[in-house]
Amino acid sequence: MSDALGVGVVGYGYWGPNLARNFAEVPDVRVAAVSDVREERLAEARRRVPGAALTRSARELIADPAVDAVAISTPVSTHFELALDALRAGKHVLLTKPMTASADDAARLIDAAAQRGLVLMIDHTYVFTGAVRRIREIVRDDGFGPVYYYDSVRVNLGLFQHDVNVIWDLAVHDLAIMDHVLGTRPAAVSATGMAHVPGGVENIAYLTAFFDTDTIAHIGVNWLAPVKVRQTLIAGPQRMIVYDDLEPSEKVKVYDKGITVGVDESPERLYRLAVGYRTGDMWAPRLATTEALRVEAEHFADCIRGGTTPITDGEAGLRVVEVLEAASRSLRERGRPVRIGQPVRAR
Repeated sequence: MSDALGVGVVGYGYWGPNLARNFAEVPDVRVAAVSDVREERLAEARRRVPGAALTRSARELIADPAVDAVAISTPVSTHFELALDALRAGKHVLLTKPMTASADDAARLIDAAAQRGLVLMIDHTYVFTGAVRRIREIVRDDGFGPVYYYDSVRVNLGLFQHDVNVIWDLAVHDLAIMDHVLGTRPAAVSATGMAHVPGGVENIAYLTAFFDTDTIAHIGVNWLAPVKVRQTLIAGPQRMIVYDDLEPSEKVKVYDKGITVGVDESPERLYRLAVGYRTGDMWAPRLATTEALRVEAEHFADCIRGGTTPITDGEAGLRVVEVLEAASRSLRERGRPVRIGQPVRAR
């Protein structure tokens, strides 16, 4: 490997230019090659990524000795084969979300990377935002207590996808955030939704995740909303968090509010629950403002150089895909809860 880490970007459509731009800004990293099947996208890359080798063949990019790592930004149906080809060629891999179209494929990629000592990282971009990193710290703090619920709304008008439904397109963000913040995965999931475009996939869906604790999560996603909303509520007995990703300045607000539950032991009211409400201050923590994708690109490069495991490694990607698969099955069965598998201990 040369001193400068050579990154090849496969797919230069919606997200690929963002990946290329951020990798180009990381010290000792260069964008060595870009591939896309469309000539007009390669023409755009020629203007934006001077010096990078351009090709319509992803396999040609993967075989390029100047490429040490491959960032794959293509439809999810192509992820498994492209990532496996790259790993077999000895390249480190960054995969955009969702990791793969099936949990079996995700597990195979994890094994392939482990066998070769290569870094496999998933582009769960929100995990690298200052907001989500700070929320994780707050929730893991002893003063927060157990999480009662995680409630999220992520809606907008479009962009309609053809290869995946709205759960795989939008809910994947919230599942990745939830996985990172809570540190434990759901035991089962229920999902309902509807397709309003003839012959299309579900454009609106509601997902409920059940845990082996008292935590419950609810995620609403929608491509058919008149406004754009990205808001999450997380509540515990002592504190409550409001995370509004569209808020320009105070994206995270922490409310010192909660409840206390006791038992009224007076003879005439024995065993009656007594619920008390506590209201305190609201505070907005200072958040890191570095672009999330820049933080992610630096983390990927650091993991390659140091041989360390990424925060959003293949296992994190697999956990999210397992929930997506279970949600898809529940969706087909009109909301029947589907077990995800044996729960793992909190990380």
